[in-house]
Amino acid sequence: MDKLKKALSGDDADEESGIVTQPLLDYGRFSDATTLSWSTRIKAFIVCFVVGVSMSILGSCLLFAPNGLVLFGVFYTLGNVLSLLSTCFLMGPMSQLKKMFAKTRVIATILVLVMFVLTLVCAFAIKNPALTIVCCVLQFVALTWYSISYIPFARDAVKKCFGSCLE
Repeated sequence: MDKLKKALSGDDADEESGIVTQPLLDYGRFSDATTLSWSTRIKAFIVCFVVGVSMSILGSCLLFAPNGLVLFGVFYTLGNVLSLLSTCFLMGPMSQLKKMFAKTRVIATILVLVMFVLTLVCAFAIKNPALTIVCCVLQFVALTWYSISYIPFARDAVKKCFGSCLE
């Protein structure tokens, strides 16, 4: 109850459990390894995330332009990459990489990265709009699977749900 009172009153200066105070390799605490304040990191996260989402939305607006499907694939992918990178401002790049390649989500991470690359290859090298859209759909599925890997037992629930739908 005291922790709740401290958190609500903003008097949690002695609290040692947040992201900012977690150990960062041999360099000390995360707050010691960065020159950005917490509020600056939050603002940078929001800006990077909003720009990423805006790029994804802009891609869908370009569907009817010449080469619209290819532009959609490019903007959608770059938007998703920016949105994913925005979390580096919150937890730091090394912590982000450690969590991305943790044993529980390494396959999901690799699938997401492969789909990013395949979407761009289909858009630029192969220049096949239909294949680019297929890669965008698979990218969405891979990102969804990656995202729910951060929620405890969510992947098991999704597996059971789809398993019961197929029976």
